[in-house]
Amino acid sequence: MFFYITERSSEPSNGNSENLRHRVYSFVWDGNKLTNQALLLDLPALPGPNHDGGKITIGKDGQLYVVIGDLNHRSKLQNIENGNDPDLTGSIFRINPMDGSALPDNPFIGTGIPNMDKTFSYGLRNSYGLTSDPITGTIWDTENGPDYFDEINIVYPGFNSGWRSIMGPVSQSESTVNDLVVFPNSRYSDPIVSWPTPIAITDIEFINTPLLGADYQNNILVGDHNLGNLYFFKVNEARTGLDVNDAIIDSESEIDSHILGAGFGSITDIETGPDGKMYIVSLREGIVYTIS
Repeated sequence: MFFYITERSSEPSNGNSENLRHRVYSFVWDGNKLTNQALLLDLPALPGPNHDGGKITIGKDGQLYVVIGDLNHRSKLQNIENGNDPDLTGSIFRINPMDGSALPDNPFIGTGIPNMDKTFSYGLRNSYGLTSDPITGTIWDTENGPDYFDEINIVYPGFNSGWRSIMGPVSQSESTVNDLVVFPNSRYSDPIVSWPTPIAITDIEFINTPLLGADYQNNILVGDHNLGNLYFFKVNEARTGLDVNDAIIDSESEIDSHILGAGFGSITDIETGPDGKMYIVSLREGIVYTIS
């Protein structure tokens, strides 16, 4: 089991919060309690207290993927050319789930860039959703915009999501890809789908079960915070995007065409259970729903 925890470090804090850290731990569940605690990642938590990220997923490759938001930092990871050196923010990490080490085929390993060996992707503002395609193993994420452009992205190795220069499609931005901070092996690509008016997009999950039927299996559910909706999207035949009429969802009718269910409050988590049911966690309602 893996947990993303915000906690105080062991150093004296003099009663303030300056020693807060985000940490990823592994545990063993013995049927009664958690044992064998091991620290896998030690990440910053300040200044915050927003854009903390925290989603975790195991990829089809068996590796652990973890996302953290920008924490309002201003580094090269936020595409600020004269910003600070990479500081473990605004990124998706790919690590060995056994010991937290960097994987030898990570995109930035061996480049000599500080704090980048474990980095799989950067340029993220904040994310509540991270998942792996059960067929191809491709990583997908959701990203929260400020007051414009929530996103669904395919996260290829070295993916630069564009923040703080680009949110949404580059064609809709005043910036261009030439304004991005380019590291060796990095690449930018437009979101698969984006919302010009944010819905406060949250989790994303592949329906990795036959229980809902062939039309749903291996396709995608997405949640939101603002509207309490659960959205359904079909993946295209090549599994490189979504089967949508327009990659920019900017009308009420387009939003409605993808709503599978409503009234969930703030959806924070969507999971496929071992029983084949889909589990939907509502923070606002304090309820775990099941779909079968």
